[in-house]
Amino acid sequence: MSEAVLLIGTKKGLWIGRSDAARRQWRLDGPVPEFEMQGVYAVGIDTRGDRPRLFVGGTSEHWGPAVFHSDDLGATWAEPPEGSIGFPADAEASLERVWQIQPGPSGQPGVVYAGSQPSALWKSTDGGVTFELVRGLWDHPHRTEWDAGFGGQAVHTVLPHPTDPDRVSVAMSTGGVYQTTDGGTSWSPANQGIQAKFFPDPYPEFGQCVHKLAGHPDVPERMFAQNHHGVYRSDDGGAIWKSIADGLPSDFGFPIVVHPHEPETVYVFPLVADGNRIPTGAKCRVYRSRDAGSTWEPLSAGLPDVSYVPVLRDAMTTDTADPAGVYVGTRDGCVYASADAGDSWVEVASHLPDVLTVRAAVVG
Repeated sequence: MSEAVLLIGTKKGLWIGRSDAARRQWRLDGPVPEFEMQGVYAVGIDTRGDRPRLFVGGTSEHWGPAVFHSDDLGATWAEPPEGSIGFPADAEASLERVWQIQPGPSGQPGVVYAGSQPSALWKSTDGGVTFELVRGLWDHPHRTEWDAGFGGQAVHTVLPHPTDPDRVSVAMSTGGVYQTTDGGTSWSPANQGIQAKFFPDPYPEFGQCVHKLAGHPDVPERMFAQNHHGVYRSDDGGAIWKSIADGLPSDFGFPIVVHPHEPETVYVFPLVADGNRIPTGAKCRVYRSRDAGSTWEPLSAGLPDVSYVPVLRDAMTTDTADPAGVYVGTRDGCVYASADAGDSWVEVASHLPDVLTVRAAVVG
């Protein structure tokens, strides 16, 4: 029998939401004992195998960062082996935090990517148990010029190409979008058309503060980006980006996600830019476009009419059910779920610590 699973990573631990396939009523379990008082900045769900594997990127103030996994929907968690993810001595760096856990495409069983702070990409070929540093990105000559954003200097988005195992896109704050076409040996910036208002040259080759990338596996050449000022679409795999911010109340925000079955449908959460970073109009509103960013509509049914808290870059996601589920978490510890692609919402959780990341799947 199918059930829905929702992973909620917060500044102080992990919660797991569970529902039947209808996703109208939720039961919340947590905080999960293994991660109490850990900052959970990354979660992931890998549905490629015979049974789903859940991932947590936890950061302990005492033990440091690690990637954990569970093969029984969170009932038990495997302790990672010592040294399972960490910089080699010659890198002269220490792993501060895991910001992203991304299973590879269906044609690469066992491949799992991680993005970290400081900005680095990691690749696992054993299902996310151990990770190796992708040296091509770490040794890139631009790396010394990547600066820290307000949340740190990190690779926070990993977007593998769905059919070509040699192509991967990453995004970092700050640094911009980088891509490889040779399996990670070499990397090139892919930021043409993305504005960086804070630089003397507003269209630099690299250095943009990209907040999130998103794409759809059926149309791999189309990509979407939410930036520090700017919402963009690329129709040629990241070679050129064009603004799709017209019709939004603000071009500033953190998350952007794509509908799992409709490549033209994309979601954002606009914020008042820079100054106070609250939702535009002080209302909790997800904005949806069904025409790849040509027009936008606010989604409000079931969401608060008064809200002063933002949604962070990894705190919005979808599942792959039909109709699709959409999920959003806020910095005041609320999580909202929609079982009808955003038309209506229910509150799954409230009064949690700051919600940093969410992932969802219907399994079984």
